[in-house]
Amino acid sequence: MSHESTIHQAAHVCLMETDPSQKAACVRRVQQSFAMGALPLQDADDIQPVPDPGRPARPVLVDRRQLATRGLGSLEGRLALAHALAHIEFNAINIGLDAVYRFRGMPSAFYTDWLQVAFEEAEHFELLRTYLNEHGKDYGDYPAHDDLWEMVRRTDDDVLLRMALVPRVLEARGLDVTPGLQRRLRAVGETRLVDILDVIYREEMGHVRIGTHWFRHLCAERGLEARSTFRELLNQYMSGRIRGPYDELGRMHAGFTEEEMDDLRAMEKETLGLLA
Repeated sequence: MSHESTIHQAAHVCLMETDPSQKAACVRRVQQSFAMGALPLQDADDIQPVPDPGRPARPVLVDRRQLATRGLGSLEGRLALAHALAHIEFNAINIGLDAVYRFRGMPSAFYTDWLQVAFEEAEHFELLRTYLNEHGKDYGDYPAHDDLWEMVRRTDDDVLLRMALVPRVLEARGLDVTPGLQRRLRAVGETRLVDILDVIYREEMGHVRIGTHWFRHLCAERGLEARSTFRELLNQYMSGRIRGPYDELGRMHAGFTEEEMDDLRAMEKETLGLLA
């Protein structure tokens, strides 16, 4: 990485790296270099669309509906779950890097935050990959879907939209489902994955909090009221797809207000009404 690189260019190098281990190492180097002041902020270069980030040839990406559902009572089912979670975390590394690369003119703390997110997502990925390796499997051995990156593409043109819909919707959904997953894993004696999910849950709460902070910062900067703006964006982009149950404690630790939780519950009732 040359001394002349900007933080945006350096993040793009990591974003397009295809090898997961090398991508994780790249994130660590960029994070350290930025903290030392070696990577300046600059927005002179053209910002390119990233239809696909760097990723290995496998896993094969398929429609979500083509993915088999396996019970957690078998080791194979738990390995499939660990692989699905690893795929989410791998995508999340790229999401953090894309935010650093794409969105220019933000305060320096924004880039520090999203590099920290990418760094922690890389650690989560490696925890899950190690679990797979210990059982004779690796990332890429099961098919996966591309829903997360599709939302990244849909929010390319507005940092406020990205902060609203990726950390505060997709990552927050991870908070919602983790406690239930852990209960099911404990019931079959799978303590190792429970412990890994403890780490992921705690740090993902911080990632949702980061998204919440910058969403509100941008709303204030643009003279928008945060609660109504979030509700309008959910109606526009997630209509008919708001479903609980919600991890209310986790979401509120991550910055959601009681009023926002009320809005989510009301929208869920509308979704259930549409499905009835």
